Amino acid sequence: MASGSIPASFPSLRSRDLGLSFAKNVDFTKVAYVSNSQRRKFPKVKVFSVIMNSTSGSDTVELQPASEGSPLLVPKQKYCESVYKTVRRKTRTVMVGNVALGSGHPIKIQTMTTSDTKDVAKTVEEVMRIADKGADLVRITVQGKKEADACFEIKNTLVQKNYNIPLVADIHFAPPVALRVAECFDKIRVNPGNFADRRAQFETLEYTDDDYQKELEQIEQVLSPLVEKCKKYGRAMRIGTNHGSLSDRIMSYYGDSPRGMVESAFEFARICRKLDFHNFVFSMKASNPVVMVQAYRLLVAEMYVQGWDYPLHLGVTEAGEGEDGRMKSAIGIGTLLQDGLGDTIRVSLTEPPEEEIDPCRKLANLGMQAANLQKGVVPFEEKHRRYFDFQRRSGQLPVQKEGEEVDYRGVLHRDGSVLMSVSLDNLKTPELLYKSLAAKPVVGMPFKDLATVDSILLRELPPVDDVDARLALKRLIDISMGVLTPLSEQLTKPLPNAIVLVNLKELSTGVYSLFAEGTRLAVTIRGDEPYKELDIFKDVDDITMLLHNLPYSEEKISRVHAARRLFEYLEDNTLNFPVIHHLQFSEATERDNLVIAAGSSAGALLVDGLGDGVMLEAADQDFGFLRNTSFNLLQGCRMRNTKTEYVSCPSCGRTLFDLQEISAQIREKTLHLPGVSIAIMGCIVNGPGEMADADFGYVGGAPGKIDLYVGKTVVKRAIAMEHATEALIQLIKDHGRWVDPPVEE
Repeated sequence: MASGSIPASFPSLRSRDLGLSFAKNVDFTKVAYVSNSQRRKFPKVKVFSVIMNSTSGSDTVELQPASEGSPLLVPKQKYCESVYKTVRRKTRTVMVGNVALGSGHPIKIQTMTTSDTKDVAKTVEEVMRIADKGADLVRITVQGKKEADACFEIKNTLVQKNYNIPLVADIHFAPPVALRVAECFDKIRVNPGNFADRRAQFETLEYTDDDYQKELEQIEQVLSPLVEKCKKYGRAMRIGTNHGSLSDRIMSYYGDSPRGMVESAFEFARICRKLDFHNFVFSMKASNPVVMVQAYRLLVAEMYVQGWDYPLHLGVTEAGEGEDGRMKSAIGIGTLLQDGLGDTIRVSLTEPPEEEIDPCRKLANLGMQAANLQKGVVPFEEKHRRYFDFQRRSGQLPVQKEGEEVDYRGVLHRDGSVLMSVSLDNLKTPELLYKSLAAKPVVGMPFKDLATVDSILLRELPPVDDVDARLALKRLIDISMGVLTPLSEQLTKPLPNAIVLVNLKELSTGVYSLFAEGTRLAVTIRGDEPYKELDIFKDVDDITMLLHNLPYSEEKISRVHAARRLFEYLEDNTLNFPVIHHLQFSEATERDNLVIAAGSSAGALLVDGLGDGVMLEAADQDFGFLRNTSFNLLQGCRMRNTKTEYVSCPSCGRTLFDLQEISAQIREKTLHLPGVSIAIMGCIVNGPGEMADADFGYVGGAPGKIDLYVGKTVVKRAIAMEHATEALIQLIKDHGRWVDPPVEE
């Protein structure tokens, strides 16, 4: 893998306090080159990506491709304090009113009001309800002068009612409004994509170096008055980049990428630092958890290079509602918290704002617990995981062997597998079992469908003379569903063609050799075993999969870090066994807790491409819930797509219709369209880029009117609300993406 070193004092580089700088036509062989195809439409200047280390004191800063052959160059630098345990990243303290953000303080939780900001009484009531639920901060949209004027009355009324919760102004496109509201609110959120730049038109622009510099100077002229006012009044600022609202200038230069998100934020941060203003935090939000994680990591990696220590606000934007929204948020936020990143969080749900507080608190508690205990494993060297771009490690899927009576190729799925635990009681009603596994029944026989469970774990086999139960299992095996059963059960009550589940000790003793040659094995493993114990893997040929299972009773050992260590071992030894993340939950685990824990632990691995599937076990949880949660986890990690994907904003004072009602209405009619992504947006404040991940968009254009989009292009405007859902369905049909809902038999 090529890499380069840049002398920090190289004379042609600007000596400004930059995270990313550019040298023109430098003839220096060790400079890491980024091609014009990566920079897009920059033909007049030969561009080199140079990351300067002006504060760390080292002589050089090394760059390397994010992955083999990748044009994305990243600092050869850490993005977190430790890769083998959770250590909270050290940050400065940023004061938001009377609330302190940073590594020296507990992780703070926040949400956003949905009422019309001009309706002072309703907004005040909503803020008080949120505060009573336990939020530390509340954000309020402030889109114009009338709303800014209302903010003074909102603040004064809350103070009179003894509510001193800090208020945050959400600003887009309105620098004068930001200046006004900074006189009364405690924090100003600015979006670098639209605060000083025009709304993105998705045009590819061409710049000379001088042209680009002039635009940066224009940004400085617009932002500086707000910075000075924040300094004067002791306000905080959030520099909040959004993946969906990058400017044409940034996208023309960096593409619609995590790198562009970071550079967009850094432009504003440099201005703040130039004016000696440091009371600010960063955020890097996206509706895609994978993009969100990459952007935050890249931001932190560059802050390490610069010696910056600003806190982070974490969030997955437009996460949606219900379990989907909680899962996406847990994947994105939980992944970063496991690495000790994050100082304040918001879970963006299409639900009343107070409903966001509980999942926020659960995530914050998980992050604080991991950091306080420094959960992890023994130190190990990490060489293979991709921090900054997604590259999946795909385990070798089962290959059919000559002479096998059944087809084992379907026991795992190429896009991510779902395994479920089944009991003897489930076998008493085979047709109900098939249905619970989402196998399509035809005349009493099961057949695999799009979202059918791939394999099952049966800890106890039925007696040999239980003909009905054994027939039910045979029918599952016949449709290429794997049946895993413990070694002891298979020895005493053998089930033909079952996959034998063994632990590492049983594997090392060779007891599996009691079975016929070629018997397929699944091995359960903790991941923190000494490497010499893992070496047995090199000598066994019939391993179909590994089940990574670290008991939750382990207080100080981290499931995430143990799995990372396991994957390093496998890669180092060229072992390509598929790995299933097996999570067992204790009885009485609440549904939200299970979703958040699964997203934070298994999701934190899958977003790095580490893992081939998941098995969730909770004895007192509904079978269908566990199955759906498993598939939601895979889809949230951009692996196996089994249902419609929704990008749904959480509503705010700009929203032009009842988001919760409309979202439910659209979901009811479109949930059966796997592979289709629909954005449901209350307004278009961030521009069509907000729907970057969506195929179709349903967007509030004016009160009572809806605009419909295909990708980022508006195709129908001002549709009456009562006809808009049917118009959306017709649009999906016109583009050949519609199928009729399945008929229940």
